Amino acid sequence: MNKIDSQHSERVPTPKISVDQPAVYTIKVLGKLSQDWSERLSGMTILSYNTVLKDGMDVTTLTGKLQDQTELAGVLSTLYNLRLPLLAVEYLGYPE
Repeated sequence: MNKIDSQHSERVPTPKISVDQPAVYTIKVLGKLSQDWSERLSGMTILSYNTVLKDGMDVTTLTGKLQDQTELAGVLSTLYNLRLPLLAVEYLGYPE
């Protein structure tokens, strides 16, 4: 189903996101996470940096393709078990 863009009166494609399809995600957590965790976190790329936006605290960004939202839930569960507060989860689209 397509939506109608009220400003331009043209059809805007509806995203085809599904819980059982591969997708690329970015996840941000408060705290520092070593690259050594990449394999345990479904091979996601891990980047930790210090930011003044969070009072000089470390923020870690994980980016990568996950097979489905069950795998995403597993990654989020691991981050929760590591006691890393979740800042954001962003769907970036289907993998190329």
